[in-house]
Formats: sequence, structure tokens, C-alpha cells
Amino acid sequence: MSYESYFQSKREQHLDELKQFLAIPSISALSTHKNDVNEAAQWVAATLKKAGLENVEVHPTAGHPIVYADYIHAPGQPTVLVYGHYDVQPVDPLNLWETPPFEPTIRNDKLYARGATDDKGQLFLHMKAIEALLSQEHALPVNMKFCIEGEEEISSPNLPAFMEANANKLVTDVVLISDTSLLAKGKPAISTGLRGLCSLEVAINTANTDLHSGSFGGGVPNALHALISLLATLHDDQGRVAIEGFYEGVPELSAAMREEFKKQNHNEEELRTKLGLEALYGEEGYSFVERIGARPTLELNGVYGGFQGEGTKTVIPKEAHAKITCRLVGDQDPSQVLDRIVTHMESHIPVGAKLVVKRGEKARAFNMDPSIPVLQKAADAYEEVYGTRALFTKDGGSIPIVETFSRVLEAPVVMMGFGLPDENLHAPNEHFNLENFDKGLLTIVSFLKRL
Repeated sequence: MSYESYFQSKREQHLDELKQFLAIPSISALSTHKNDVNEAAQWVAATLKKAGLENVEVHPTAGHPIVYADYIHAPGQPTVLVYGHYDVQPVDPLNLWETPPFEPTIRNDKLYARGATDDKGQLFLHMKAIEALLSQEHALPVNMKFCIEGEEEISSPNLPAFMEANANKLVTDVVLISDTSLLAKGKPAISTGLRGLCSLEVAINTANTDLHSGSFGGGVPNALHALISLLATLHDDQGRVAIEGFYEGVPELSAAMREEFKKQNHNEEELRTKLGLEALYGEEGYSFVERIGARPTLELNGVYGGFQGEGTKTVIPKEAHAKITCRLVGDQDPSQVLDRIVTHMESHIPVGAKLVVKRGEKARAFNMDPSIPVLQKAADAYEEVYGTRALFTKDGGSIPIVETFSRVLEAPVVMMGFGLPDENLHAPNEHFNLENFDKGLLTIVSFLKRL
């Protein structure tokens, strides 16, 4: 039986199983769902065992469990380690969901549920691809390992320590991850880069109390004014970050990489119209896809202070706050970037204001050379199934643990995504297009056989 016939005959069964997985509210960020996250870990372990994997283990951590399994019966062949996560984002705002987030529903050949595309649906493909290979051929073409965590949505706090402690168990030739997306329907992509990340929270303090704007206005510093003045120094008029040394470690885009970006044929005018914008914005000299994939950023995620209620309150606020994140590329060091941001702010703080900084998360960027053979084989597998060769892209988002896998295991990372950009991951009505469910299974089988 061909694999296409096999998966077609099992389609309803597989979708029913995926619905069971998606029905588990494994929200890692909320302590009230700790038991649900544990249930999802046990579900993954049972499904791996059912698929034919061996040495299935559920490892407790200081947070949520990590599931390991392997099948090492292909001497002389490469080893592939599949990474994924079984935890999901919170569902708020609940009222915007057309159907309950943990009651999986198929509409218009799309499966709706929290986690459908990020990452339960994509992880499920790998488990079923292995089950198919063992069912059809009673052997795997390569050696397989699985390392599945339940904390990706809260920045994987316990996985790096697990990897360091189990480096021998996890040794591999290739890391395989499906947690990204195609460029568009029918246009596969392989991400060869993810931006790094650093974050901070800033507070500006002035007087020891809020003050009446009539009695004190014009005579004392205003924390909101001071904060806005300070934040305005972070960029120049050309959209560049104006912090000394910020761009250290940022590589110039090669002609070959710029050509790969051009192949995406991204329609900036269509995007502008869709978003209801007067114009796009960004660093001069770069296209939209280059800006979001291969250039660093500094973004304000929240600015607040003073009176927030209905109506007017004539007050001079004593404090104001901002939340800031940076996306990093190349060899930018997140700790060094944070140091330079703080130094810049300290040297530009307005008179009469005091600065308090709380540093947040840090992650390095991830980069792969698209010319390496394993990535070319992945592109071949996409071409076999989708009829068009995958493009090599740089993604603007951050998956911090990807860089950790690459560095700790010293293995190339192949990011074979099967989602679509408009599938509402992290938002209400998250879904997974079943066309890519079907083609994803075949593509994974093709890739493993090509290795």
C-alpha cells in the first residue's frame, strides 16, 4: 500500500486521536492547569509507545515534564531527534472564539482548537509518520529520538538543564522541528534563521506622590513627559535603533540571501491595505521581509502611567512605565544589547527623573547555512509532495530553544513547518488546515527516507 493510501485509510482515526490531544487544556502558563499539562505529557508518551517507539520516559522537572522516546535499530544510518511541545497558550479572550477552544471542531477543512497548529497538530504528524513507517515496513530508515516538552510557551525554563544532563542520551545527527509555517498555501518554506530576543521593563520616577496639575503644573517634572522624551531617543528618523553599539554582530545581507527574500514575491502594498495602514515602516534600505527576518529591532510593547479611568483627572503622575523587547540577529549578544540600552537610557534621562530597569528574557539568534545537504533533502521532500520546492527563509519570531539544541547537541536543525501564517496561533480561533495535515505526513515520511 502506498503511503498516500495508508494515510487516507487512517485519516478519520488520526483526526479523532488528534482531537483527543487537542481537548486537553495543557496551558503551561497557568498553575490551575498543571494537572492538564501532566495529562498531555502522559498522552504523548502513550501515543509514542503505540506508534512503536521504545524507551518511552516521562521525566519530571521543576516545572512540567519532558517526554523522551527512541528507536535505534538502523546501524550505520543517521539519527534524527524530533523536538516539539505539547503545551499551549492561554485562550483569552474567550468570547472571540466561534467554538470552545478545547472542543476541537472541523469547519471548511480546517481543524479549530487551541494548539491545532502551535504545536500539537504539527507534533502529531511526526508521531503518525513513524507509526506509518513501522506499520508499512516494520523498520525505520534512520534512528529516531523524540524530546517533547511542556514549557515552550513559557520560554522552556527547564529544558536546557535537561539537555545538558542528558547530552549523551540526546546525541543526534539532525534535529527536526515542525513549529513554523509555509509562506502561503502551497508554498513550502524552510526557516534557516530565527531572531533572538531580549526584553526589559523601564520605570521613570519623579516626585514622591502624584501632584495637582493646577497647583504644580509647569513647575515640577512629569514622569510621563520624561518617559516619552526618553523613548523618543531610541530610534532615528530613518527607523534605525539609535543606541551606540546596538548593531554590533549584525551581518550584512549577502546577495544570495537577498535573492532568496525576493523569491518570496511578497506584496507589500497588499499587506499595507490588509492591515489598514497608511504606510509600512522600518529601517531604510530593506524590504519588509528583510526587515522582519534578517534585521534587529527595538519595539515598545506597552507604555503606561498616570490616570487611566473614564473622564479627566488633572494629575501630574509620579511614575511611568514601558515594556520593551528587541529581536536580535546574527551574533548579537542579548546581555550586551541590554547593557547598551541601559547605558543609553542613563545618559539620556531627563532632569528630575530617576530610572529603574528590570531586565527580562534573553535568547540568541539561530542561523543555518541553507546549502548543507540535510536542508537540501528537506527541500526535495517538500517538492515531491507539494510540487514546488521549498524556499529558504529567515523568520522574524524567536524560538529560543532552537539555538540551544543547535549549540548543545552540535547538530543541524531542520525546521519543516506545516502551518500557515493566518492560522491564528496564540489568538482566538486557532486552526490547522487539513490539506497540510495530509501533505505534512507524506513530506515527513519522504524526508526520513531520503536521509
